[in-house]
Amino acid sequence: MTTTFAQLGVPSQITDALTEKGIVEPFPVQAAAIPDALAGRDVCGKAPTGSGKTLAFGLPILAKVQKARPGRPRALVLAPTRELAEQISKELAPLARSVGRFVFAVYGGVGYGGQISAMRKGVDILVATPGRLEDLIEQGIVDLSDADLVVLDEADRMADMGFMPSVMRLLDQTSTKRQTLLFSATLDGDIAKLSKRYQSNPVRHEAASVETDGLDAVHHFWLVQHHDRTKHTADLISESGKSIVFTRTRRGADRLAKQLGKLGVSAVAMHGGRSQNQRLRALDAFASGKARALIATDVAARGIHVDDVAAVIHFDPAGDHKDYLHRSGRTARAGATGTVVTLVTHEQKRDVLKMQRAIDIDAPLASPDLGLLSGSGHRIEPSPGKRIDERRTSDRRRRTNREPRRHADRQDRPIGESGTQRVYVANLPWKTTDGDLHSMFSRYGVVEGAAVVTNRKTGRSKGFGFVEMPAAHASEAIKALNGSSLGGRDLLVKVARPRN
Repeated sequence: MTTTFAQLGVPSQITDALTEKGIVEPFPVQAAAIPDALAGRDVCGKAPTGSGKTLAFGLPILAKVQKARPGRPRALVLAPTRELAEQISKELAPLARSVGRFVFAVYGGVGYGGQISAMRKGVDILVATPGRLEDLIEQGIVDLSDADLVVLDEADRMADMGFMPSVMRLLDQTSTKRQTLLFSATLDGDIAKLSKRYQSNPVRHEAASVETDGLDAVHHFWLVQHHDRTKHTADLISESGKSIVFTRTRRGADRLAKQLGKLGVSAVAMHGGRSQNQRLRALDAFASGKARALIATDVAARGIHVDDVAAVIHFDPAGDHKDYLHRSGRTARAGATGTVVTLVTHEQKRDVLKMQRAIDIDAPLASPDLGLLSGSGHRIEPSPGKRIDERRTSDRRRRTNREPRRHADRQDRPIGESGTQRVYVANLPWKTTDGDLHSMFSRYGVVEGAAVVTNRKTGRSKGFGFVEMPAAHASEAIKALNGSSLGGRDLLVKVARPRN
């Protein structure tokens, strides 16, 4: 029997607002944590990014928070990065309006004026990064003594970034009668000490960790030459669609974005060296489809959620297995599928193999010539006694990733033999249907088949598809449609890679 938010105790005003957003069924971490949080219990939750934890703590806060006086928020959410703070604020703001409450985020990298003005008007739920919040407190703009609902989101990340002293100073200033909700990917070490000091008999809930929850992604490791990485990256983006590419340095991110642009792949860079407004513009361009790739340093590995990211590409391998998992978690979120590819040079082999052992994955360092359908990809799935499912990707899974199911058994035919050509179409608006593709291409000749590839779980378009038509007609269609606009998106139309 399906559990609803109403059955968990969420007020009707909020459930109605959730329904308007298409959110009707709680994720496991939400179903577990919300009743205890609504009952006033302290909650200690082990949950990775992408598990739905924002609503797990956000809905109880919205249901319980009182109206705030100017400069004295009643609820406080601490987050490690400005991107995560902004994301939490945006997700909760429309729900807060349904109960007459105001959510606002404060973080560094932007001016103080707007933040000071908002605090003076009164902020019921304050989402903040530790550094900027302490600045505002020192200026006398914020007083936390009324904050009786407190959330620590991604507490492990705040510990990794050296924020623990600041976090404890802030918690010491909140109400002594507060309810404290803590969410973290790990609950040992500093996080266990934090919980012991600031929580009272917390109830503990665990969503499957990043290592074990089985992100529905196929993981590939490609052995490449250093000078070929940019070309491989461009090919992967063209084949997969919306992609996040991770580099080790800021300069590397900027350089790669420019190089991809020269290869015809629209890309934007995002890293700590950019101002907050520049970072937000880059994220908006990527989320809207104006840019097909977001090139980022690890600043984007947590706290960023963009729907329908088809692939994560590790242009520079992650520094350790935790970074790898959090980077990779930008795809295959909330029930979606995805692809993860790590480009490995010969000099990096030892470090990458060490990282694979740390996450218990036995994936070969394959040649990129084998492509994404080679069977060299591995999925991280939960299984009794072993975290990694080492089975080869199934034929059904391969078809979902790359090609229309209706053509799964048809072999590619050389143009000279049958005259039929298979065409790849990418950057499609998400609402594009098979019929839309058929109509678009039928203006240039006979269409033998057209299909938009969809997510096998959600049924949503993955943003690309395939068309089969006579070679002469296909050539004309490619020339006419490549670079054309559909729904505000520039289409990529080209001859599809032959199938094995």
